[in-house]
Amino acid sequence: MSDVPGIVIIGAGQAGLQSAESLRAGGFQGSITLLGDEPYGPYHRPPLSKAWLSGEIEASQLVMRAPELLARKEIDLRIGVRVHSIDRAAQMLRLADGKALPYAGLVLATGATPRALRLPGADAPNVLALRTRDDGVRIAEALSVCKSRALPVVVIGGGFIGLEVAATARKLGLEVSVLEATPRLCARALVPMLSDWFAELHRSHGVGIELGAKVAAIEVSDGRAVAVRCADGAVFSCGLVVVGIGVVANDQLAFAAGLECEGGIVVDECARTADPMITAAGDCTARRLPDGGLLRLESVNNATEQAKSAAASLLGLERKFTGTPWFWSDQFGWKLQMAGLPVGADRVELRGDMQGDSFSLYHYRGDQLVSADSLNAPKDHLAARKELDKTATL
Repeated sequence: MSDVPGIVIIGAGQAGLQSAESLRAGGFQGSITLLGDEPYGPYHRPPLSKAWLSGEIEASQLVMRAPELLARKEIDLRIGVRVHSIDRAAQMLRLADGKALPYAGLVLATGATPRALRLPGADAPNVLALRTRDDGVRIAEALSVCKSRALPVVVIGGGFIGLEVAATARKLGLEVSVLEATPRLCARALVPMLSDWFAELHRSHGVGIELGAKVAAIEVSDGRAVAVRCADGAVFSCGLVVVGIGVVANDQLAFAAGLECEGGIVVDECARTADPMITAAGDCTARRLPDGGLLRLESVNNATEQAKSAAASLLGLERKFTGTPWFWSDQFGWKLQMAGLPVGADRVELRGDMQGDSFSLYHYRGDQLVSADSLNAPKDHLAARKELDKTATL
């Protein structure tokens, strides 16, 4: 390895790890430093709202890469490290402990932070959001307390994280209410008929679903949240409040360094920023599309593929990531697999039976397939992805 500055990656999550491994696999011989601000190495996040909360898996099962494997690849993982600022002119990072770290190339894989609930009482210690392993530990402990005291759980936000947490809490035998401000669940991601299907799924398992619920305040007694009060006067008692109202891209470092940010660090289809020495990948990014618009995707697939493009760009190669975006969610024994985006779809085709054991919804714009939602139908999902990849432009 050379003693000259190498490539530094800020963020040791899915995108950061993939960037490091892709650099090494791509033949980069210099030093690779992977900085993580948590006290753990790279770990899987999808189980946090499911098996991790319910205690079905051990901490070792969350680990993506063991430290010794990273060491064999000569990837220098440094945990518990926070970056204070980026000096682009000097190609230097200023760390929170006052040290400086030079770079010849930089990957920003800083992820995202749960959107804060800015209401009275939201700072109570049993009002929690889920993003990290430690968040999961705190929520799991709070679920255990709720179970021992027969206290209900309130989930604010009917997106995928909120619904997965609700399903897990219900599986543990807890009373659960989901309060969603919009008229339907997962409105940003699902078509209305599928939103209705998920609402019925949860209700059939005993979850209270309240749509159009405008939360006004968290009622606190003896320093802890005891109820959630809505604008219409409805009150939901609770021993735990889980907030799942979306995330905000961690683009502060990039913005302070003068990089373009607009709801995320703006990158092109090759994960490049305006600075040729800096790329970005994962939930912290917003991709500029050919029409000038921006696309934000929050998924493991996007983080992985965009990281491969980020690494390629720093190696002087061009790897455009324009493949089909895909996502998944597990709730009450049902696996939802989504491929593509239903933007501009003007008709839907049902395959299977929505009252049966599996089905898929295929969304078309004219005669062109633009997306597909599959429930317990993995073959449909894979076939749809294959078809969508032929015309992928996002």
